[in-house]
Amino acid sequence: MTQHRRSAGLKVIGVLAVPTIAALALTGCSSSAGSNSSAGGSKEFSLSFATSNTIESPFQVLAEDYMKSHPDVKITFNPQPNDSYDQTLRTQLQAGNASDIVVTTPGSGQGRSILPLAEAGFLEPLDDAAKKLVPEGSATLFGKDDKVYGQAAEITVVGLVANETAAKASGVADFPSDFASLEQQCKTLQSNGKSFFAVAGSAAPNTGLMAMSLAGSRVYAEDPKWNEKRAANQTTFAGSDGWKSALEAVTKLNDAGCFQQGVAGAGFDAITQGLATGTSLAGFIPAPSWKQLKSAAAGSDFDVRALPAAKDDKPFTYASANYAFSINAASKNKDAARAFLDWAAEPEQTKAFAEIDGALPVSGLDSYDFSSGAYKNVADLIKGGKYGPLPNTQWPNSAVYDALASGVQGLITGQKTVDQVLQAMDAAWGQ
Repeated sequence: MTQHRRSAGLKVIGVLAVPTIAALALTGCSSSAGSNSSAGGSKEFSLSFATSNTIESPFQVLAEDYMKSHPDVKITFNPQPNDSYDQTLRTQLQAGNASDIVVTTPGSGQGRSILPLAEAGFLEPLDDAAKKLVPEGSATLFGKDDKVYGQAAEITVVGLVANETAAKASGVADFPSDFASLEQQCKTLQSNGKSFFAVAGSAAPNTGLMAMSLAGSRVYAEDPKWNEKRAANQTTFAGSDGWKSALEAVTKLNDAGCFQQGVAGAGFDAITQGLATGTSLAGFIPAPSWKQLKSAAAGSDFDVRALPAAKDDKPFTYASANYAFSINAASKNKDAARAFLDWAAEPEQTKAFAEIDGALPVSGLDSYDFSSGAYKNVADLIKGGKYGPLPNTQWPNSAVYDALASGVQGLITGQKTVDQVLQAMDAAWGQ
């Protein structure tokens, strides 16, 4: 039985809350759920999704393909910056002007998560087509009482995306096999004016993701039920040697020169530019980014890799259905929205979406050919079940992730200690 199937209550990538005034400003740029003609014969609907750069979203590409095959349908796109997407989505749903279809994440650990949004009455129950795409063992992440509020779009591996061409050009013939080798490689690269990692230090989604990546081999590889024990108050973040080691690793990476210059103030563009130009070799980003980066850096090859584990720790990576389509419960175009989701659930479209985004398909993973392509270096982990969903998907609220992400920013600047960050996470757990 794989880690993926064991994790009956887990899921995806975190984000931060932004000032309300900024979120309100963003709402003025979006189409309201009621802007199209009323339910019934409407062929129009709107779609919201998060973006991290200027590269076209796979959600938009899929929707454009739908319009090509359904010329009587009009879809209005409402992209939002990834680092403010959660708060913007919440604000729009509360105001009643969110898009008809919104991209969500399974679980409960962040602002865009399905479970809290469904509990608040913001999401519409979906039909059998969506239920069939729920990965085995993940039903509790998509709804309850036999109702599903999100339609899985793909299986996303979250680890490292590495510029293999730049690595070889920098003298990295072999990717570091363990954490100690990684630290040494960082020092060598720094002396040559490069960095091993490009990190968006000012963007909480990325700092939090880096910390969770470091916790993979230190916490969840050894104890995949750690979150359940935390929920039962059988352990705490502050009392966990694994979590303490994960955050101490952030400081070790920083001290070893693993991050690019100016990391504390860097945004997502630092990752795109660093990896595309080869001044940095890898980034803590969702695996599908390999395809976008390959397009941006013509001539460079990008692969997906697991973060090297510390000595005596087990290799581990994250993989789960990290993104989903959900229908706004206040939508006046539900029939048109459902028709699109039914189309998107067809095998041809699920395969196409994975190819468009550079992800793994939400169905047929057992027979997937890992022998070539971007995922070959994580094939043994995936086939061996040495993976699980991102840990924050089982955390009770987004405040825990916010405490982690902002805490890591403090570790990078030297303004916070590891103990302070872990204590803040424990305090947020009960909010």
